[in-house]
Amino acid sequence: MKIIVSGGGTGGHIYPALALIRTIKEEYPETEFLYIGTEKGLEADIIRRENIPFATINITGFKRSLSFENIKTIFRFLKGVTDSKKLLKEFKPDAVIGTGGYVCGPVVYAAAKKKIPTIIHEQNSIPGLTNKFLSRYVDKVAICFEQVREYFPENKVVFTGNPRASEVIGKKNNELIQSFGLKDYLPIALIFGGSRGARPINEVVIKSLSQLSKKPYQILYVTGEAHYDEVQIEAELLGQFDNVVIVPFIHNMQELLASIDVVIGRAGATSIAEITALGLPSILIPSPYVTNNHQEKNAEALVEKGAAYMLTEKELTSQRLITALDALLLDEVERTNMGNASKKLGIQDASNRLFDVIKALQKND
Repeated sequence: MKIIVSGGGTGGHIYPALALIRTIKEEYPETEFLYIGTEKGLEADIIRRENIPFATINITGFKRSLSFENIKTIFRFLKGVTDSKKLLKEFKPDAVIGTGGYVCGPVVYAAAKKKIPTIIHEQNSIPGLTNKFLSRYVDKVAICFEQVREYFPENKVVFTGNPRASEVIGKKNNELIQSFGLKDYLPIALIFGGSRGARPINEVVIKSLSQLSKKPYQILYVTGEAHYDEVQIEAELLGQFDNVVIVPFIHNMQELLASIDVVIGRAGATSIAEITALGLPSILIPSPYVTNNHQEKNAEALVEKGAAYMLTEKELTSQRLITALDALLLDEVERTNMGNASKKLGIQDASNRLFDVIKALQKND
């Protein structure tokens, strides 16, 4: 089978695509892939590093306000469709999958017009503009949150979950925990503001360090590389903390998640897929700087099921963060109940579910 995958702009669109490709290649090594992205997007580096065949088109996203740039974007889209048709003709795919971001717009649209089986994968609880547009043309829409179903044609929707979840399944690694200078017999909370860090989270954590240092649990605090030096200076002024470890970045995050007890961080689709796949309790602090405030909707989906606490940035204070941490890390029953609720929402075989959709389209083609 030959499959084209397209998605870009953010890791939330790229990493699920990458997880899907890896899973299929493991089970069906003869499958051929072509990934279509943009030269300037994150996908250019990430996908090439994985030695996956990569092609590019030139396309930009629409601005939500009236702008002359939108007229240029329309022409870029039409040119992108033409370029995509050439790539489709050369590669001759059996199916085309779009995982979000404006780059997949012309690619999936061109494939649909050529009657090639097409799927879009929507990771969030509120769809992006590209996927809403493409849903009119594709064969199937794969979703991760039931709340997003209403935005798409009902007869096309299939619930698969997020393929990224399949890559974080694992067991506690005591050696990994110890490598951070942490004790494997005390509860551990991971505070993580995303790959670049999050200043509002950092500011509150710094204010909380003195109180956290007195707690009978441990904190692994990831600042983001851009903020690390500043945070370290602030932390050193407060003294030494035996139970708080501060690092700029964690490269083996997928392995680490299986070894900690509570996660505090943003509510991006990839993070939630990982958290629920492992059945982790979480304190979610949605980013208010994303399209349609979709992270808050993502978080609400977990809160409604008792699988997470949520603190918006407006609500975020040192005392509220510590209260939430205490509620989970000092109460094993609460932590276990929330973990079980989280586990019920997890989809560990999302990649296989999505590939089953592809195979079903092939049979009907």
